[in-house]
Amino acid sequence: MTVINKILITGATGFIGRELARKLVKTYSVVALVRSMPITPVPSVNYVQLSNFEDLAADDVSIQDIDVVIHIAAKAHLQGVSLAEFRLANTELSINLARAAAKNGVKRFIFLSSIGVNGVSSQTPFHIDDLSSPTEEYAISKFEAEVALKAIAAETGMEVVIIRPPLVYGKNAPGNFGKLTKLVEQNWLVPLGAINNKRSLVALDNLVDLINTCISHPKAANQTFLVSDDHDLSTTELVKLMRDAIGRGPVLLPVPTPLLKFTAKLLGKKNLIDRLCGNLQVDINHTKQTLGWSPKVTVEEGIKRCFEKEDIC
Repeated sequence: MTVINKILITGATGFIGRELARKLVKTYSVVALVRSMPITPVPSVNYVQLSNFEDLAADDVSIQDIDVVIHIAAKAHLQGVSLAEFRLANTELSINLARAAAKNGVKRFIFLSSIGVNGVSSQTPFHIDDLSSPTEEYAISKFEAEVALKAIAAETGMEVVIIRPPLVYGKNAPGNFGKLTKLVEQNWLVPLGAINNKRSLVALDNLVDLINTCISHPKAANQTFLVSDDHDLSTTELVKLMRDAIGRGPVLLPVPTPLLKFTAKLLGKKNLIDRLCGNLQVDINHTKQTLGWSPKVTVEEGIKRCFEKEDIC
């Protein structure tokens, strides 16, 4: 690739996008396309508010003179959201943004997808060559975006890079990890002491580092990458690491998995427990070999950072 000077990020006010902007602004000129201005903006980031995000026009000044677009913004896992709504936010918006980027001479388009494109669970680690098998509405919308982006790349010559992370964790992580963090911090009894599964996770710092690598690495062009900490854990091991990180923690009750699942079903928490008890492993050898990349933060260090004092900058 030629020299990269200016980068546009979507989703820059979110959990992943904010940390990415903080890192990239040290090296590049960063434009953040947002629906609403952040309460605590990242210094030196140029925030551009676009209220009607779906109708981004190819001649919009925010997309001009951009070298690389990193598209993180998405409608995430939410109950009660239809496939049509996911498609509008995650598929159609991605297509519209990519076409506008290509028309304006953007060199590379990095798309944050989901490991859900491979599936919701795995008996053996997911591999980059596996057939895609999305089953949930969110993952289907991401997969359809991937297919469309590859077609745009073939049509226009703009390079596309796709990254499929599993659960991303870090300070103030949303979703199930955030709920588990609060549970550990409150020192309650936790019935997760007998889960012998294996799950791949990725620390926020490691995901951000991989995205940063993909901005300019010549071998990243038109590739799809799986990512993780390269250290799989059982849910029980994860909670133990969280306890160690705060120097105290809940008592882990060794409740048998079948009983845990039965109780969760009665309480309407089946999907949550299925994720906590199921296997989902990721093979990242292709990512490491193609890019010469490896996770910079160990899972132990990543968990410790979840409990560090907040840095508001």
